[in-house]
Amino acid sequence: MNKKDGISGLVKKILANRGVKTAAEQEDFLNPDYEKFKHDPFLMPDMQKAVDRIVLARDRGEKVTIYGDYDIDGMTATTILWDSFCKFGIDVHTYTPDRFKEGYGLNIAAVEQIAADGTKLIITVDNGTLSFGEIARAKELGVDVIVTDHHSPHEDLPDAVAILNPKVQVAQNPDCYDEKFVLKKDCDKKLYPFADLCGAGVAFKLVQALQIEFDSSVIASKTKQSSNKTLDRHADKSARDDSVNLPFGQEKWLLDLVAFGTVCDVVGLINENRAYAKWGLEVIKKTRRPGLKAVLATAGVDLKNVDARTLGFVLGPRFNSAGRMATAEIALELLKTDDNMRALELAEKLENLNKERRKTQDEIYKNACGQILKQVQDNKKDSHVAIAVGDDWHEGVIGIVAAKILEKFERPAFVMSRGAEFAKASGRSFGDFSIASAIHATDEILVKGGGHKAAGGLTVKTERIEEWRVAVQTFYKTQNLKSQTDFLYPKPDVTIKNFAELTPELLDEIARLEPFGQANPAPVFELADVIIMSRRTMGDQNQHVKYVFADADGRKFTAVAFNAADKFTLTEFDENDEPQRVRVLVELTKNEWNGRISVEGNLIKMTASQI
Repeated sequence: MNKKDGISGLVKKILANRGVKTAAEQEDFLNPDYEKFKHDPFLMPDMQKAVDRIVLARDRGEKVTIYGDYDIDGMTATTILWDSFCKFGIDVHTYTPDRFKEGYGLNIAAVEQIAADGTKLIITVDNGTLSFGEIARAKELGVDVIVTDHHSPHEDLPDAVAILNPKVQVAQNPDCYDEKFVLKKDCDKKLYPFADLCGAGVAFKLVQALQIEFDSSVIASKTKQSSNKTLDRHADKSARDDSVNLPFGQEKWLLDLVAFGTVCDVVGLINENRAYAKWGLEVIKKTRRPGLKAVLATAGVDLKNVDARTLGFVLGPRFNSAGRMATAEIALELLKTDDNMRALELAEKLENLNKERRKTQDEIYKNACGQILKQVQDNKKDSHVAIAVGDDWHEGVIGIVAAKILEKFERPAFVMSRGAEFAKASGRSFGDFSIASAIHATDEILVKGGGHKAAGGLTVKTERIEEWRVAVQTFYKTQNLKSQTDFLYPKPDVTIKNFAELTPELLDEIARLEPFGQANPAPVFELADVIIMSRRTMGDQNQHVKYVFADADGRKFTAVAFNAADKFTLTEFDENDEPQRVRVLVELTKNEWNGRISVEGNLIKMTASQI
């Protein structure tokens, strides 16, 4: 591998194929600078209005309530604001809705209770953009609302004091942003440069703006610069300056939470998100939060080995299990606590809840697979969408099961919990089939429903389940979709014909592209026209499979597919008893054995070569 500027030609090719082409762009990508990507928070719509109202709440000593959500993004965003507001000297409290009793977002009963408890300002995180009635009710009760959110808005917006949501600018200026929500260079409007922040990211921007505002007030009280309206407004507030305890630079300790929310909410890990995730992972390795340390310890993860996968597949499921199986308040308290013993106690609770979640999920998945497999084997015409229904299936896990069904059967999926009067379903999709459109097309049958292209949820009267099932399958057929399964597999970043290029040094180069996630997935390598040397199943149920491939020069390469032996069935010889030549897609992994490092692969896809 020839290198220039410390980057191999292969990695340069990967970056170029992903639109990161110039030397300067590649340097920014590989070494994202926190300050450079810390875009001006006041470019976000309504930021000054939000800051002004929070300053007023602080001056008046008003009670402020952060209204969160029960998933990781909501919990981290809540903690970011709670932690910061405590340092800013604001009387701050938190409220997390119950998944089962209240559902997602603001609800009127909660708003009324919060108002009755004396709150004068509600700040939502990861929700609120569509809460028209709830925000109107808050206003009737004399409570102001600031929305911080990242979900797509409708044409109209609720009557809030401020709506901090970069997607609002995207909706109002669609031609100014590219498909990754990055502001186009030829846009002449002064807009926020990157609109794919998660809820935690938006909350962090509010903290940055408040730092600037409170710093200005300190300057004002010292210099009496009355000519500046912003500074003059604070000139007589010097008494509050002593409580400003989040000086510039100290906000970086919040990046552990920003990274956690960003990775788990599956937003694009580019631009500002990439900088926050990359440096946030470094903060986690030095985290001051007893809760994160305790959960990692119970999961058997060393702090120094934490990466994006740790957040998504170790921490994320454990924290989310609280909201899925009990109450998200357990996980929120764990993030907030500074008591080591309490953190260990709560981490143990999460570990047990996660085990319960997995057991429940596996039982439902097994039953759902049985239903759908029968539909497929019966070759029913109306099985384009996989739909499984069970009596009182746990609502906290049906979304996860739907995602697993989609992956196994390679079709959109709904998993439904049937109650005596109502049934609730969670759907997952891919490609050109939109879950939100499917739900909207069946609105007349439903009690309620909503979502976005890839995921959504609905409620239907139990007596109308079959009617709805037929309507969904009919809707699918009206879409005239083709080659849907193509969307399930990534396009290769690089084609390899010679295994000599697959070295441990290449793994080190690829590691520089981390953190991996949405908009920056782990590179996919195509092994073109290689020969299957051997196939071996593994596991107590032979559920895993290991292949050894050979290139034209006889070099060997090993790749494994976990829990997918039934999907990878090609063997050493084809139907003519000739050596089986295949095209393989893999992600590269490191294998360490007896001090020796070798390169292996995770199998993604394999097809017979067309000669």
